[in-house]
Amino acid sequence: MNQPLAYVNPQAKIAPNVVIEPFVTIDKNVVIDEGTWIGPNVTIMEGARIGKNCKIFPGAVISAIPQDLKFGGEDTIVRIGNNVTIREYVTINRGTKASYETVIGDNCLLMGYVHVAHDCVVGNNVVMGGYSGLAGHITIDDWAILGGVVAVHQFVHIGAHAFIGGGSGVSKDVPPYTKAARDPLSYVGVNSIGLRRRGFSSEMINYIQDIYRIIFIRGYNVSRAVAIIETEMPATPERDEILSFIANSSRGIMKGLIRRKSD
Repeated sequence: MNQPLAYVNPQAKIAPNVVIEPFVTIDKNVVIDEGTWIGPNVTIMEGARIGKNCKIFPGAVISAIPQDLKFGGEDTIVRIGNNVTIREYVTINRGTKASYETVIGDNCLLMGYVHVAHDCVVGNNVVMGGYSGLAGHITIDDWAILGGVVAVHQFVHIGAHAFIGGGSGVSKDVPPYTKAARDPLSYVGVNSIGLRRRGFSSEMINYIQDIYRIIFIRGYNVSRAVAIIETEMPATPERDEILSFIANSSRGIMKGLIRRKSD
């Protein structure tokens, strides 16, 4: 850890085997756990909590103050889990008094130039493609994947195992297990490839597809679709997760499949 060309505030708590490369700046009130590598020219500001075996590449800025005019200097943090890879020039802002923290879960990959704004909660095993950006107060559940250059509106919720196509603007909630793309953002299917990779059976994938046909394909409004699913589809954890997601959606869910003349 002894890197004479880095600045580490004496009040920072750094595990003995953390590697700090030249020209790193680490502020006070920072905690970095064992096995983490901090690449050259990384800036880690006050309030960062970084877990084990993370890799933070050159130019990243972690725990800068929120880009929120309502921020009043309150004591807030960024909490980053274990085995997280943060590529070049990623920026992660700390929280505001709304929740007092911004959270990145375990085993995440944030590709180059990703931005995570204040009070976001990113689950475990999430992948964010290059140049993707999260506005404030966004929740992304476990195993979701965002393609490159995805822009997500504040307060949006993206469900577990969802896949967002590159270049999408996300202004509505994206239910779990789905694929979303097009403009405006629309349902384009179930993320069957991702689900197979994570051990879902063909029977369960087909079952999830049947649920989403009712919600997005058959032309029902959401409340009618939910009533049909509750009546006709056997209860499973996956079904109940989908119904709970819809019931708790504050922004409303994305549109159903839009068929264009060229399709």
